[in-house]
Amino acid sequence: MHMQSALEERILRAFAFEDKIRDYRPYGKGHINTTYLVTLENGHRYILQKISDLLTRDAEHLMENIARVTEHLRKTEKDPRKVLTLLKTRDGKNYLPDVTGNWRVYHFVEDSVCLEKVESNEDFYQSALAFGHFVELLKDFPAEELTETIPDFHNTPKRFARLHAAVEADTCGRRAEVEEEIRFLFAREEEAGMLQRMRESGELPTRVTHNDTKLDNILFDAATRKPLCIIDLDTVMPGLSLYDFGDSIRFGASTGAEDEKDLSKVQLDVGKYEVFRKGFTQAFPDLTDREKELLPMGAKVITMEQAARFLTDYLEGDPYYRIHYPEQNLDRTRTQIRLVQEMEDKWDMLS
Repeated sequence: MHMQSALEERILRAFAFEDKIRDYRPYGKGHINTTYLVTLENGHRYILQKISDLLTRDAEHLMENIARVTEHLRKTEKDPRKVLTLLKTRDGKNYLPDVTGNWRVYHFVEDSVCLEKVESNEDFYQSALAFGHFVELLKDFPAEELTETIPDFHNTPKRFARLHAAVEADTCGRRAEVEEEIRFLFAREEEAGMLQRMRESGELPTRVTHNDTKLDNILFDAATRKPLCIIDLDTVMPGLSLYDFGDSIRFGASTGAEDEKDLSKVQLDVGKYEVFRKGFTQAFPDLTDREKELLPMGAKVITMEQAARFLTDYLEGDPYYRIHYPEQNLDRTRTQIRLVQEMEDKWDMLS
């Protein structure tokens, strides 16, 4: 076994596995949660996760959101591989609160693959169908009944306010090297807040949204490359469809990695943008005309927001995003800014 001995064994014993555990080991490359693959003697596999402390200010409501949304999806999706399924604890709870943190277990989705990057237009089109379908299936779920488990997660004005605070505090002495990035973002602050203002005024509908629609949050069927299941449901809560659309574009229509050092490699692939727009609107026919009109702005706003988040994290000493080298959050900031510039240069092609 490949974990930390008796502590994790005690955690595992709390869940209602149907057989003895044969093996458990670290799994995946997620930024936030700590994840393990558990294999039983009968061959069945499960995912054990310690929910990040960054997400556990309200673990009870976070897990209640996930349980309610997956139960709602299961009413339509009869194939168990198409919806994440929680394994309850032995006393019937959706997760285990423990002195070491909050733990949960999902059934492992067999014969599935997670794509790190968009390898073809078809992959990106299928991901658009997956995320559009996800929001479509939840269109009748009362969004107001879900808890906003990460308050103001996509409240762009508040993300910028935190950046202002980080710039002023300069606790790590990093401000001087990022003055150009700071100026770029603050010059666009008014535009970055427009979608939040439209949500507050009711011009854009609040929906049940995923709020972290990167390609690697979809499991694809290993044989057919068709989407099976949306994963990483920690951020499922009330939100804007434009943010779900925009985050996919930010991640999938960029020609460079999120931490690419050579910014000449970071461009907006307009063809991929159009492929995703087509799939998303096809799978989610209930988008309003105003939402459709503002899809390009969804991509730009979420990219500006993400740049502000990466830069804030860098200025604060990298407390949130996992880093593998000291300047990684700065590199991430710069790729997002480059992508915003690309969107501005190609705006007429996105409308």
